[in-house]
Amino acid sequence: MAIRSSNKINPSFSMSSMTDLVFLLLIFFMITSTMVSPNALKLLLPQSNNQTSAKPATTVSITGDLQFYVEQKRVRFEDLERELQQKLMDVPDPTFSLHMDKTVDVEHMVRVMNIARNNRYKVILATAPEE
Repeated sequence: MAIRSSNKINPSFSMSSMTDLVFLLLIFFMITSTMVSPNALKLLLPQSNNQTSAKPATTVSITGDLQFYVEQKRVRFEDLERELQQKLMDVPDPTFSLHMDKTVDVEHMVRVMNIARNNRYKVILATAPEE
C-alpha cells in the first residue's frame, strides 16, 4: 500500500512580483530626486590641478555680485569676521575654504585673507579641476 502525498511542491518561481517592486522603487527614487534642491551656490571657480588634504571647518563664498556667504548664510562683509569667529572658536586647527567666483577682483579675496591672518586661521582657496 503506497501512501502518496496530494500536496506536490511546484519548483517554479514567478518574477512578476519582483519586477513590480523594482519598478515601484525606480519611480519612487526618480520622483524624490527631482524634489531635492541643492544648497550650493553657483560659482565659477578658477581652475587648478593641485589638491589639498586639509579638511576645512567651514566655507566662505564670494559670488560674482560681491555677496558674502558663510556656508549657506548670507552675511555682510562687516559681519564676516564675527561670523567666522563664532564658527571657528572651538575648532583646534581653524581652517576655512574660500570659494570665490573667478570674476571677482583679487582685492576682495585679499580682504578675506586679512581677516584670516588677523585671527590666525588657515585658508584654502577652492578651485575647479583643469580640463
